[in-house]
Amino acid sequence: MDKTLEISISVNIKAPASKVWRVLTDPELIKEYLFGTKAISEWKEGSPILFTGEWGGNKYEDKGVILTLEKDKIFQYSYWSSYSGMKDLPENYSVVSNILSESNEETILMIVQQGFKDQAAMDHTTENWKSVLTKIKSISEQLD
Repeated sequence: MDKTLEISISVNIKAPASKVWRVLTDPELIKEYLFGTKAISEWKEGSPILFTGEWGGNKYEDKGVILTLEKDKIFQYSYWSSYSGMKDLPENYSVVSNILSESNEETILMIVQQGFKDQAAMDHTTENWKSVLTKIKSISEQLD
């Protein structure tokens, strides 16, 4: 795992941080933007987080631990993917940070992910995040 490889990508969302936060932490809404993934957690700092589902006919179980959970501000967790081809060892986990900031009736959501197997894995993840952010934006802007 190369801890120096890092993605930083953001999107401006025409919704308050409280709505974006709901999209990031509500398992029913997570399914809508994260490829049907079921997110399981107690949603507390230090608690495990599990992402399960099926992609291309293959079941997956990705996991981590919630590192920081500050409502409407930051949701950060360690992350290991069963698709990574790496053993489930602490040194093979990346860190994903969802950082929210409000400005002029908009929320800026920045995703920072640190630690990748190699450049190809980082490039693939970047493309996934672009798609996910587009969906998060759409869902957040349509929430009541």
